Amino acid sequence: MKASFSHKPEGYECPFCSVSGIERPNQGTKQRDIIYQNERVTAFIASKWWPNNKGHVLVVPNQHFENIFELPADYAVEIHRAAQLTAFAMKSTYGCDGISTRQHNEPAGNQDVWHYHLHVYPRYENDQLFLC
Repeated sequence: MKASFSHKPEGYECPFCSVSGIERPNQGTKQRDIIYQNERVTAFIASKWWPNNKGHVLVVPNQHFENIFELPADYAVEIHRAAQLTAFAMKSTYGCDGISTRQHNEPAGNQDVWHYHLHVYPRYENDQLFLC
């Protein structure tokens, strides 16, 4: 399952490949930011925080897939398993009122990093996450 067209610009260096250890060491995310990792996926505290939802997590496949159109089903299962574990940890650690997940594909879908990733946000009553 490969997308017929890649949206990444020429010379693009994937920041998520370096987090999961595929390429060079990442300069932003540190090993201590990784909260879960197995042979297929890595979940880590996002370095860009939303003002009302600090501590949100990104779950990425360890292999590079640009978007949902390329993502094999066996990786999708592992991504959502990691998201569920993250959600339980957030409820326990942050005492948040709920959890949101968010995922974008292609420029019109608001994707801006060309490696599939799933956001997991702790949510709070009236936090206005999507207004930030």
